[in-house]
Amino acid sequence: MTDQAGESGVLLDGVVRAERRGHVLLITLNRPEARNAVNYELAAALGAAVELLNENDDLRVGVITGAGKAFCAGQDLKALGAGEGLIPPEHAEWGFAGFVRHFSAKPIIAAVHGFALGGGLEIALACDLVVAEEGARLGLPEVTRGLFAAGGGVPRIAQQIPQKVALRMLLTGQPVSAEVAERWGLVNEVAPVGTHVDVALALAEVMAANAPLAVQATKRLVYEGANQSAWRDEPWVDIDQTVAEIFASADAVEGAQAFVEKRPPVWQAR
Repeated sequence: MTDQAGESGVLLDGVVRAERRGHVLLITLNRPEARNAVNYELAAALGAAVELLNENDDLRVGVITGAGKAFCAGQDLKALGAGEGLIPPEHAEWGFAGFVRHFSAKPIIAAVHGFALGGGLEIALACDLVVAEEGARLGLPEVTRGLFAAGGGVPRIAQQIPQKVALRMLLTGQPVSAEVAERWGLVNEVAPVGTHVDVALALAEVMAANAPLAVQATKRLVYEGANQSAWRDEPWVDIDQTVAEIFASADAVEGAQAFVEKRPPVWQAR
């Protein structure tokens, strides 16, 4: 499906706002009065925004941020106490917030400011890259409320940073600063105050300038083969199959031709 909105335009509006910026979809969690805490409405809308990104051939990268003073405060405890679900029942396969089990073939960057706590950090952990504003706080405080990080927080944080650092965050519930998170590889870049979205969009534009099929294949191979030894046959089966698809694509031909002709490539995602 190809979008007809042009280079920019609002595709969704409400508790989640999705705005096209060229080949990038900027997704904003838009419940600032609740620090963008996840209720049913936000979960359904965030899931719909990911579907927009997945289905639109002309959108190549997503950026997720939050309106107001924080990225996301996690699950809305008032909504939870009222018996409101935080997973859209019509799409239970999407998981918490309509996001943490909702795979996108296209890269997604989290642009974090203020804080990303509990389910908010789980959303960021489910993104491929994280840009965080100076002074932002990231944490999984569930154990301080008799819970645990059940939205993918436990396995993902243990996979993304050293185990002992992950265990300290998980077992104490204490948040860390963006600067500490960057030191351990949980955050890719720390942005000056007020620039986290701009920095994330600039990073997204670098990715979006690359061949879409190649980027998507690379992302998939990372997640499917990251824990497999390259000295075994299993990862090579997938790599060889992907080589046959990507290296024979029209974009591969265009990339070589553009290099020879010393011009920017024009990608067709085919």
